[in-house]
Amino acid sequence: MSEQRLTLREKFGYGLGDMASNIVYQAVINVLMYFYTDVYGIEAAAAGTLMIAVRFFDAITDPIMGAVADRTRTRWGRYRPWMLWFAIPYGMLAVAAFITPNVAPGTKLVYAYISYALLMTAYTAVNIPYSALAGVMTADKDERSGLQSWRFGMAMVGGFLVTVSIWPLSRLLGGGGKPEDLQLGFPFAVALLAVVGVIALFGCFAWTRERVYPDEQTQKEAARRTNVFEDLGAMFRNSQWLIVTLAMFVIQIRGGLQGNVKPYFIRYYIAHDLTGIFAITENFMALYMGLTMLAGVAGVFVANRLFLKRSWCKVTVMKTALLGSLVPNALLLFVPRQWWEASLLLIMVANFFHMMFLPLLFAAIPDTVDFGLKTIGRGAMALFFAGQLFALKMGISVGGGSAGWILGMFGYRANVEQTERSLFGIKLAFAGAPLVAAVLVVILLQLYKLKKGWEHRESVVGPALEPQ
Repeated sequence: MSEQRLTLREKFGYGLGDMASNIVYQAVINVLMYFYTDVYGIEAAAAGTLMIAVRFFDAITDPIMGAVADRTRTRWGRYRPWMLWFAIPYGMLAVAAFITPNVAPGTKLVYAYISYALLMTAYTAVNIPYSALAGVMTADKDERSGLQSWRFGMAMVGGFLVTVSIWPLSRLLGGGGKPEDLQLGFPFAVALLAVVGVIALFGCFAWTRERVYPDEQTQKEAARRTNVFEDLGAMFRNSQWLIVTLAMFVIQIRGGLQGNVKPYFIRYYIAHDLTGIFAITENFMALYMGLTMLAGVAGVFVANRLFLKRSWCKVTVMKTALLGSLVPNALLLFVPRQWWEASLLLIMVANFFHMMFLPLLFAAIPDTVDFGLKTIGRGAMALFFAGQLFALKMGISVGGGSAGWILGMFGYRANVEQTERSLFGIKLAFAGAPLVAAVLVVILLQLYKLKKGWEHRESVVGPALEPQ
């Protein structure tokens, strides 16, 4: 298997794909729950149930999409064409999810279910092939990991774009900050962001190339005979893939819970005395979320430097980052509401370490494919990423659903002054979940064997098996 060094344009082009994906991802985990409760007008518990229920549909679509992408054959490759084919539907469905129809409450809830499910289907059709693309652009493991840093750095750029613009744009385009104003403003704001996402997907398609397919190195003949069930069986027999995927599920429960509660934490829990432009709620939320996102960008590039420039083991960097996120999240539980600068600083530090961790967790998936090829003779790149993406989306949905249920349990009511009980629930959900998630994932990584140089250690790889 030849190694391939990637150009700066290819790395940037690859990063554009997740910038586009993150426009929806950040809108879902940071905005959609708040939109449903405070703008759209449904109860927090009902919104939480919606977040989880739609994910059961993904249990069907994710593996199907992974299997279809692995078997796609075009003059552009296996995975790149999906970004071209689904870019425009993806943008249109993002806008549809933020439209508030003037119908009865029951019909409104049905519309929310359908629009959210369709948006997640389009996200699947784009993001699973996109995730697999990194594994076929180059066979060089350091280059693959470097791609993940570009991916998440550009993803944070997309997230920054969303968080600093969607709140003030919705107010501006809707003509005010009342729920009925924002019902008009949100679709227009999301439409502008969707245009950026569609252009970014086209750029990713144009500036990347597929070069090497790891499965064809050991399965040139067998690949023609494999079916989805054999690939699924190989995936679930791969112990290292299971560890990485379970870690993804746990850490994304944290992401979904904290992300969905963040707007409530900023609007209702944080007490500030700012005047002028940042006295407006939507502008203050944009400031808070935007600075947090910038800290995440810094975390991505620090991880990239530690791993690529200083040649640290990615597992060591991941564990260090997880431990680094524990302290600021623990301190958040005790910071008074009036110390908004301190809480902002702690959230930025926590997100810095979180975004050191996440790209390297994605970069581990091609390693688990290689591990499967060396040990059981099978490893389907898109399907492995599909499984991890399903775990990611399930984690986000469980976190988002839990956010709605916790808010409901502690008596949250939209657009009113919160009680001490509801404020405590908001703080507990926002700051407590990351502590538990970080500890669990550190424990999981103790079982992960694919550390730096793993492919040369016979005790890790073992004898390769012939494909069945």
